[in-house]
Amino acid sequence: MADSLVIIPTYNEKENIEKIIRKVFSLPHDFHILVIEDNSPDGTAAIVKSLLPQFPDKLFIVERTGKLGLGTAYIHGFKWALQRHYQYVFEMDADFSHNPDDLLRLHNACAKQGADLSIGSRYIKGVNVVNWPMSRVLTSYYASMYVRTITGMKIMDTTAGFKCYTRQVLQAINLNSIQFIGYAFQIEMKFTAWKLGFNIVEVPIVFTDRTEGQSKMTKGIIKEAVIGVIRLKFNSFFRTYKRLTPAEAK
Repeated sequence: MADSLVIIPTYNEKENIEKIIRKVFSLPHDFHILVIEDNSPDGTAAIVKSLLPQFPDKLFIVERTGKLGLGTAYIHGFKWALQRHYQYVFEMDADFSHNPDDLLRLHNACAKQGADLSIGSRYIKGVNVVNWPMSRVLTSYYASMYVRTITGMKIMDTTAGFKCYTRQVLQAINLNSIQFIGYAFQIEMKFTAWKLGFNIVEVPIVFTDRTEGQSKMTKGIIKEAVIGVIRLKFNSFFRTYKRLTPAEAK
């Protein structure tokens, strides 16, 4: 029985989605895939559904009514995973900016090396980003530095979106209390896991910018992250961080 679920949110990923699905299923570990599809007008959902008969009980799709935000997609996926038997739950983009081969290393960090949350880190060993202009590299790098300064987290890649959560972490976090829906969601989840005392390990990866499809980054998402970090830290002064029990998580 598979212990690992890879959650892939999609919006207009027709160029990438079949290739990423086939690549994950080719790996020497039994990963399942849940696609959270936000009503893409380009036919992404139809491509996924055409693959379902080839991968029965391994490939799943949840179709939502519109573009509802990255954070809500992952929260939906986390709850879906917790209702089932998965012990390791992954976040991964559809566009190959995250190398599917690195799923094995993230899994190993949690399953064999004792991490509660493993992060595919672009910045743990220098700067490992391919095909980004220098302006974006610097923006991302200093954004992580900004988050570390405000929050106090000792995580080099605070905005990373390639991660493996153990079931224990997702059960312990009150998922209904997560506030942010854009890329600030990635920071909030790490911050919450860190405040709850979980063992967070960064695994060095090489991040390669997408070659097909369009980036989903907007000024609104960036603004949410910049302001959201301050809100996150401020609110933490008035909040008690307590792990939920498995029974409370249901």
